[in-house]
Amino acid sequence: MARYLLIESRYSFGASEADFCRDLARRLATADNRVTLFLVQNGVLPARAGAHGPGFADLVRVGVEILADDFSLRERGISSDRLQPSVKPSALDVVIDRLADGAKAIWH
Repeated sequence: MARYLLIESRYSFGASEADFCRDLARRLATADNRVTLFLVQNGVLPARAGAHGPGFADLVRVGVEILADDFSLRERGISSDRLQPSVKPSALDVVIDRLADGAKAIWH
């Protein structure tokens, strides 16, 4: 089982390129890999409760951990109590820790 860290910094409001990390995360997780999707910068926007959704709950069901950078959330005025239940706020330190533990990273 490999470990993957997918970092999503974009949100294109419905453009197909915004689906890249979510689709890849789903495929990697269903192939029995450990996958974390880390949302940063504008990538945190679809994590808001009630946002037109990319299906984060579906990703969690297949085993993907979804984290949102707490600094990016604060910059955009999104409090942690306004996130979708499947998304957890996290410090950027988690990226360093996962890389130090040998996770393969893709930044989009």
